[in-house]
Amino acid sequence: MVLQPGISVRAAVYSKFQGQITVENVPDPSPSPFGVVIKVRACGICRSDWHGWMGNDPDIRLPHVPGHELAGEIVAIGSEIRSFAVGDRVTLPFVCGCGQCEACLSGNQQVCDRQFQPGFTAWGGFAEFVAIEYADANLVRLPDEVDFVTAASLGCRFATSFRAVVDQGMVKPGQWVAVWGCGGVGLSAIMIARAFGARLIAVDITEDKLNFARTIGAEIAINSTKTYADEAILEVTGGGAHISIDALGHPEVLFNCVSSLRKRGKHIQVGIMESGKHSSSIPIDKIIGRELEIKGSHGMQAHRYPEMLEMVNSGKLALRKLIGRTVSLEAGVIELADMNDFGGVGVTVIDRF
Repeated sequence: MVLQPGISVRAAVYSKFQGQITVENVPDPSPSPFGVVIKVRACGICRSDWHGWMGNDPDIRLPHVPGHELAGEIVAIGSEIRSFAVGDRVTLPFVCGCGQCEACLSGNQQVCDRQFQPGFTAWGGFAEFVAIEYADANLVRLPDEVDFVTAASLGCRFATSFRAVVDQGMVKPGQWVAVWGCGGVGLSAIMIARAFGARLIAVDITEDKLNFARTIGAEIAINSTKTYADEAILEVTGGGAHISIDALGHPEVLFNCVSSLRKRGKHIQVGIMESGKHSSSIPIDKIIGRELEIKGSHGMQAHRYPEMLEMVNSGKLALRKLIGRTVSLEAGVIELADMNDFGGVGVTVIDRF
């Protein structure tokens, strides 16, 4: 990030993993030739930000400003920017591809070899302004009908869930989809799969989240503290789910997700495991015997946003229902540090900087 000396902006900063997060003045960013600076109007608070603060992301260099689910207005552009202008309302994937590597040239910018990730590889959106690289290839222009808070909630959780359900899961009408974990990722996956005609099973450990999951499309809700969820899914579906999604990121959840699949089912891993738990057990006997598939889902490419935005505009995806509340930057700092308590329902978005 190229900084402009002498001018400062407000941002949430931490200088130690699991340490205090403070709102303070930091240098004002300026764009690189292929980048832009965005005035942040809204930024989601995501569990991935919590993982970063915990020290689970090797790309983060301290001191650091988190935040990767952002939307706002372009206030400065680099000399090589051709597709966007100052004043454009935009959002972006949390993985921005370089546009030149083998992955990008194949259309898979979400696994770019030189990916830029605001809030991870660089300072993020918990700030008044943020510098973005690879801007021409990765910014997404917002329709007038989509406000900044809604756009920010698309960021990581919703877009990643869209790719998980639609592109990786290739969901079909009438299929059973079991979503494990009803936080932002899980609730997004439920809403998206239902919009594509699937039958939804929500699994969580809290009744308030399960009740909310029912309001957005879950046909069956299972409290995994009261029953063996994988066995219940096998029984209620008459053979298992066609698609399972681990939307939390936990070794036991992963094992049970795979165990809940019917023959030739697909498991999609979205949730990130905590440090030290990345090598998890899986039921190999079931994977072989049932011919199961296991896929990861890591963000979504900018060129896939139009279908998702069209479904939001048409009302097929009622994204606003997933927004639990909006908060100030100061309150967002507290929310981030407390994320492992799994309190509240829906997505929390910072909209006051």
